[in-house]
Amino acid sequence: MNKLNSNFVKINFDKDVFSSNKLLNSKINNLNILVIGGAGTIGSSYIKQILKYKPSKIIVVDFNENGLTELTRDLRSSNLLDYNPEYITYPVNLLSDTFDKIYNSDTWQVVANFSAHKHVRSEKDKISVEALIKNNIYGAIKLLNLCEVNPPKYFFSVSTDKAANPVNIMGASKSLMEKLILSKKNNFRVSTARFANVAFSNGSLLDGFIYRLNKKQPLSCPDDIKRFFVTPEQSGQICLLATFLGDSGNIFFPKLDFYKDQIYFKEIALDFLEENGLEPELVKSEKEAKEFDFNKNPNKYPIYFFKTDTSGEKTYEEFYTEEEDYEIKIYDSLGLINTQNIKISFEDVKSDFDEVFNNPNSDKSDIITIIKKYVPDFIHIETGKHLDQKM
Repeated sequence: MNKLNSNFVKINFDKDVFSSNKLLNSKINNLNILVIGGAGTIGSSYIKQILKYKPSKIIVVDFNENGLTELTRDLRSSNLLDYNPEYITYPVNLLSDTFDKIYNSDTWQVVANFSAHKHVRSEKDKISVEALIKNNIYGAIKLLNLCEVNPPKYFFSVSTDKAANPVNIMGASKSLMEKLILSKKNNFRVSTARFANVAFSNGSLLDGFIYRLNKKQPLSCPDDIKRFFVTPEQSGQICLLATFLGDSGNIFFPKLDFYKDQIYFKEIALDFLEENGLEPELVKSEKEAKEFDFNKNPNKYPIYFFKTDTSGEKTYEEFYTEEEDYEIKIYDSLGLINTQNIKISFEDVKSDFDEVFNNPNSDKSDIITIIKKYVPDFIHIETGKHLDQKM
C-alpha cells in the first residue's frame, strides 16, 4: 500500500460485513430497491455493495444523466448484474412530478436516498442556499411523505459528520434532515449515517487534485483543516450496514479516532505529489502559483497553502456530541447514536422556508434564522467569503 492510500484505510469494515452476511442476504435477496442519487460516489458504491446480495429489482434515480451512464457501463462491465435483475436508471430530479410516478410504480422494500447538496461550497447567497435547502430538506420531506403512504421495510438516507455541532448551512440542513427522518421512526424503519469525507469522491478537493495535475494547473488547499476520510468502497459498506443493522432511528458513524485519524489536507496534497513523482514547489500566492513555469521546472509542481477564511469552515470534524446517546462497543467498525422520539411538523418547516424564499427583501441571514429555529445548536461561521472565490 502506498503512502497516499495508507492515509485513508484507517478502519476495516469487512469484519462487520462478513459477520452480517447471512442477515444481509435474508434482508436483500429478491427485494425491490429504489436508490435516489445513485450516480454519485457514495450512491454508486452502495449499489455495488447491495447487488452482491441479488435484489430482484433495482431502480436508480439521479438528475446526473452522464453519471447514470457511467454507472451502468461500470456495472455492466463487472459481473454484478450477470444474474439479470430488473435494472433501470432514470435521469430524474427527486423534486419533480416524474419522480412520483417512479415511486408509485411499485412497492419498495428498500428506499435509499443519496440525493443532496454535500459541499460547504453550496452556501454563498440567498439563491444558492435556497437550492441547498430545497434539495436537502424539501427532498427529504417529499420522499418521507411518499414513504408514509407506501412504506418500505427499510429507509436509509445519508447524512454527514458536519451535522454534529454544525457551523455551516449544509451541515445544519443535514441535521434538520435527520430530525425529519427520525420523526418517522415509529411509522416505518429509518436509519442514517454520518461519516467522513470520501477520498477522491466526485467534486471533492482531492478529486480536484487529479484534474489540476492533468491540466497542469497548480494545487491549492488550506493548511489548517483536517478531516476524517474513508475510501469509496468503505462509504458503500457503511451505508449498507447502516440500512439493515441496529434499530429504527439509529444514526451510524465509523469508529475513527478524533485525535489519531483526522488528516490535514496539506499532508494529502504533499503525498499526492510525491506519489506522482513530483517535488512540491511552495508558493506564496495564487498569482505566483498560476505564473509557475512548468517547462523550466518539469519535476516540480506549484502548490499554494493558505489559512482558511471562508464561511462555514470548521478546522476539524466530529461524528457525535457528548449530549448524544452514542454506543461504540456493539460493532467492530461502526458506532451508533440512539435517538429520542422527535415531533416536527413538515408543513411548518416548509412554510417557514417558503416565506423567506418568496420574500424579495430577505437574505441569507433570514434563512439561517429559520434553520436555527429547528437546529438550536447551529452556530454559523460567517466571514463574508465563500469557496467560489478560491482557486
